[in-house]
Amino acid sequence: MTEEEKIEAWLPITSSRTAKWWYSTFHNVTAMVGAGVLSLPYAMSNMGWGPGIVIMVLSWIITLYTLWQMVEMHEMVPGKRFDRYHELGQHAFGEKLGLYIVLPQQIVVEVSTCIIYMVTGGKSLQKFHNTVCPNCHDIKLTYFIMMFASVQFVLSFLPNFNSISAVSLAAAVMSLVYSTIAWTTSLAKGVPHGVSYALRGKNPVENTFNFFNALGDIAFAFAGHNVVLEIQATIPSSPEKPSKKPMWKGVIAAYFVVFICYFPVAFLGYYVFGDTVDDNILLTLEKPSWLIASANMFVFIHVVGGYQVYAMPVFDMLETLLVKHLKFKPSRVLRFTNRMLYVGITMFIGMTFPFFGGLLGFFGGFALAPTTYFLPCIIWLILKKPARFSFSWWINWICIVVGVSLMILAPIGGLRNIILSAKTYKFYQ
Repeated sequence: MTEEEKIEAWLPITSSRTAKWWYSTFHNVTAMVGAGVLSLPYAMSNMGWGPGIVIMVLSWIITLYTLWQMVEMHEMVPGKRFDRYHELGQHAFGEKLGLYIVLPQQIVVEVSTCIIYMVTGGKSLQKFHNTVCPNCHDIKLTYFIMMFASVQFVLSFLPNFNSISAVSLAAAVMSLVYSTIAWTTSLAKGVPHGVSYALRGKNPVENTFNFFNALGDIAFAFAGHNVVLEIQATIPSSPEKPSKKPMWKGVIAAYFVVFICYFPVAFLGYYVFGDTVDDNILLTLEKPSWLIASANMFVFIHVVGGYQVYAMPVFDMLETLLVKHLKFKPSRVLRFTNRMLYVGITMFIGMTFPFFGGLLGFFGGFALAPTTYFLPCIIWLILKKPARFSFSWWINWICIVVGVSLMILAPIGGLRNIILSAKTYKFYQ
């Protein structure tokens, strides 16, 4: 075994290729169905029925299509596997340019998702505590974020993607459970008298910014593409049995779960609560208290697994940099130090900026829209070269236009939301 092969066998993404097709199902569900699903009714309240339904359906179709493209391109060069998103980008754009285009976006997506999951995990624990013990002494959100981080400090010792399979499976099951609780409990409450479906802004300018933020919320909810090649890298492959077949089978199952989680939560949550729904629907639901407490604990378990799914490619990038470029020797001490620092940094940022709605909108548009909605299409046009004005050519350009629009508009609304939230936030609150 060469030195290069030894390093690849040590790195988290390529150290184990024994995954089954269903591994891709729950890894993709865990990567996609997370904090974002709980904000979908809120996004609907900022868009209204017509635009909300159109954007939701369009996002589901476009992201399924772009995910199929990535699965297909994983082994498009015979005898080679693009195990990481930036490797595919380098093949399309060139060694240096591909790295500069893809890697920063992927890092922003994965780090921002980990930060948002820090906030979500902390808020879910806080809601659980306040629900089961309403008369107890109030505990600051920062402490709950620390509790969530302490779990991540332990789980980050797991070496590679396959080693977190059990955690990811538990997270995927939890996502289905708490999504079902969210929409069934909303439906059981019934539509209150006088519910309004008017846009929640006080004036047209506010409604415009809220609409932009809602675009980011939806973009964030449909983003799992940043880890899809890394997930596919864990599946064994041969010329007779390429990895794209079991991977696509897993993706179809995952997107079915996404459908039955997202659409009932988004539409029924908005139908019941209208323009009064919170940016996390579980905060809107107060009774029955035992069920809401359980749902928040399920969310906590889910984002525990979701954090690991998004952190593993970051660990891989950092350990690749340390071992291949900075010439550190692969060791447990190096891995321990690297991962503890990463979890600690995301914890600190999450404690400093715990603005759930604004963070979703900003990062959903700024980082997740490019890597999810249109970057796979650009790479497809470069590598596959469909005939100009053919059906495939038009489909890809439509996806690019939609994705670029999301990338430009959503961060505007998200940044405004963060600024407004920051004015009233106190770190030690």
